[in-house]
Amino acid sequence: MTNFAHSVFFLIFSFSVFANSLTDTILQGQLVRASTTITSSGDEFELGFFIRSEYSTINSYLGVWYKRVSVQTVVWVANRDYPFAGSSAVLTIAVDGNLVIKQGRITYMLSNISSSGNTSATLMDSGNLVLVDTRSGDLLWQSFDYPSDTLLPGMKLGHDKRNGKTWSLLAWKSKEDPGPGGFSIALDPQGTNQFFILKGFQKYWTGGTWKGQIFALIPEMGENFVFKCTYISNENESYFTYSMRNPSVTGRLVMDISGQIQALIWVETIGEWNLFWDQPREQCDVYAYCGAFGSCYQNPIPFCQCFRGFQPKSIGNWNAGNTSGGCVRKTPLQCGNDSEVNGQKDQFLWISKVGLPDNPIVLSQVRSVGDCESACFTNCPCSAYNYDGNDGCSIWHEELLNVEQLIDDDPEGRDFYLRLAASEFLREGKDPRIKRRKWIILALAVPTTLLVTVGFFYCLWRQKSRNKGEDLVLFDLGTSIGAANCNINESGKSHTGKKKEVDLPFFSFASVSAATDNFSNANKLGKGGFGPVYKVRFKGYEVAVKRLSRKSGQGLDELQNEAMLIAKLQHNNLVRLLGCCIEKDEKILIYEYMPNKSLDFFLFDPMKYGILSWELRVNIIEGIAQGLLYLHQYSRLRIIHRDLKPSNILLDEDMNPKISDFGMARIFGGNGSQATNRIVGTYGYMSPKYALDGLFSIKSDVFSFGVLLLEILSGKRSTRFYSSNSVNLLGYAWDLWKSGRGEGIKDPILQDIPSTNTLLRYVNIALLCVQESAADRPTMSNVVSMLSNELVLPASPKQPAFSNGRSVPDQNSAKQLKICSITDETVSILEGR
Repeated sequence: MTNFAHSVFFLIFSFSVFANSLTDTILQGQLVRASTTITSSGDEFELGFFIRSEYSTINSYLGVWYKRVSVQTVVWVANRDYPFAGSSAVLTIAVDGNLVIKQGRITYMLSNISSSGNTSATLMDSGNLVLVDTRSGDLLWQSFDYPSDTLLPGMKLGHDKRNGKTWSLLAWKSKEDPGPGGFSIALDPQGTNQFFILKGFQKYWTGGTWKGQIFALIPEMGENFVFKCTYISNENESYFTYSMRNPSVTGRLVMDISGQIQALIWVETIGEWNLFWDQPREQCDVYAYCGAFGSCYQNPIPFCQCFRGFQPKSIGNWNAGNTSGGCVRKTPLQCGNDSEVNGQKDQFLWISKVGLPDNPIVLSQVRSVGDCESACFTNCPCSAYNYDGNDGCSIWHEELLNVEQLIDDDPEGRDFYLRLAASEFLREGKDPRIKRRKWIILALAVPTTLLVTVGFFYCLWRQKSRNKGEDLVLFDLGTSIGAANCNINESGKSHTGKKKEVDLPFFSFASVSAATDNFSNANKLGKGGFGPVYKVRFKGYEVAVKRLSRKSGQGLDELQNEAMLIAKLQHNNLVRLLGCCIEKDEKILIYEYMPNKSLDFFLFDPMKYGILSWELRVNIIEGIAQGLLYLHQYSRLRIIHRDLKPSNILLDEDMNPKISDFGMARIFGGNGSQATNRIVGTYGYMSPKYALDGLFSIKSDVFSFGVLLLEILSGKRSTRFYSSNSVNLLGYAWDLWKSGRGEGIKDPILQDIPSTNTLLRYVNIALLCVQESAADRPTMSNVVSMLSNELVLPASPKQPAFSNGRSVPDQNSAKQLKICSITDETVSILEGR
């Protein structure tokens, strides 16, 4: 009897130990409580709940920390934005296979994957928590994709271009609060191959661009650095990662609450983390600490001084110690005209022993210091230049940032030449003999100058009569946008130097023709209602040249409308207009080149549409919605596009959508509807009131977005939809929805999508957008909110427009309308407005 009792006690004790001591893996049904942890197989890392106290509140967080380090050092926090009160929260794997934290009725989802439900989570010796399919072994989710404030060896800091994912570090709010803090570090989204520490949304520090082995402003990252650093950039990813040169050393990279990025190693003998590298260390290391045209000094107080010829932009802020506003010129440059000040043109001031400004433009073709000075002098926005025998010629446009004055014996010291107005040199005074010599030379040169001037202006007049505008091939699109005005008047002629509606580079027809090889078919990208589009590549840039066809019904009104509107719009999801050409009967617009063409090329091409994964489609849907929201609500002009369809959604190299073709767009005032006798657009995407009565509003674009959303989800074209039971795509979607089979609209090429609920949500939103009555349709602000926030519940849709038959305008209507498009081609007939 005694032996039996001992056996029962041993079993109970063993079960208790097992329940509170898990291995490195969590299986479905197992719970990680406040009293239990899991440990990686090599005892390197431990996962569990840790407690932080704030005032009288006890907050519980799920995290990963070092197992072998005696001081608990948390390297990853799962729920930093949502702490759980007390210590009753548990980590488990839900029935659907997702990792979740639960406390009572509250569920916090760590992962959001779609699986068979047979999953397990394992803590690796790298510190990575991975969720895998137990049957196939496929990786479904990993904590390394969601870093907090610490970058461990093997983690990535950068961008996943395929999935639109960003890996960045965000500091803790305080030493005791792991919530999101004020400082972060991320890869520059502009593609400059450098990292920025951000204070909020303001750039705080940069390590400079990647030079192959080190970042430009971190020379210590060489072979003697404790970390072996690597930077990878290709069509799929751009990221920084590192490994330990000595695998036996434990090290980490942390975005500290102070705003510093810190590298630390664990020293076991003293039981502490040793800081061996950090940035920024000094005031001058802070990004743009002295603002534009300010030079930073490490030793003197104040730290910042304006260059000669400049003064603080705000004297009050500058004296108060806030120097971020920088300095401005005391005297404007003579750039852009031939006038002189007391016989002097702009000159260059020698600045020595400094750390050169950020963002130089390297002119590899310039081979001498004289040519380098000339290249800067003849380039209107050029503020300074530097010529080095090894690095060649570099120039800087507009503002100079991050100039640091170094000590005389600093080997990193460089020289550059700052462009100043002539008056800044005249103020110092000149030798009287030079002044007399100047008058003598001027008196002798008058007759010659007169003859030369007459000849010059005659040649200039002849040249302008033959060739108007900038040379497209020689133009620097990357830095000189806005250098010439593209001002279009009612006669179709352009005028430079007189600012009106549009401020864009104006190119000569001869240069555009030369750039396109006389508009050869080899450079032709395609043809739309406007006319043919050609691809041009020069100076490392690619642009699209859109030429108005003489057979097109569109003309100067559409071109002027498009140029005026796009030039005033700035948004990542709107195509960028770079310039124009108006000469005689030629009307041309020049855009940024979109290498992936338009959305319809992928959506409806049987050979291409498989490329559009669910993640890409979601990104495209959200991008289009953000672009429309900007047009309707946040742009300087309130704009209705009126011709939204897949062929007018262009895709950049990362498959990000950009709305294009604003020839039919209208500036809109007020909240009601406006009427027109001229209907433009494409049937299948027009709202009922617009197609039948000529009434349009921002809800007209919402209707088009709803149709476009259904096309993206289904892979079927609205205007060419055939079904035995439904008259069109809208009717087909409605039939599926009302029968409870809304997910049936899914494109067959999409196999398993992450969430059927998300698909149904998108179908619901699309049906709301295509309601018969404009009042029943949401605004784009509502649409964006519903797309991005699962807590916002969409309303139940009514039967959509055009779902039970094709409507046509009433021929007996008192208001006779001119229908300008009856297929999926854009309008091509003009009438008076």
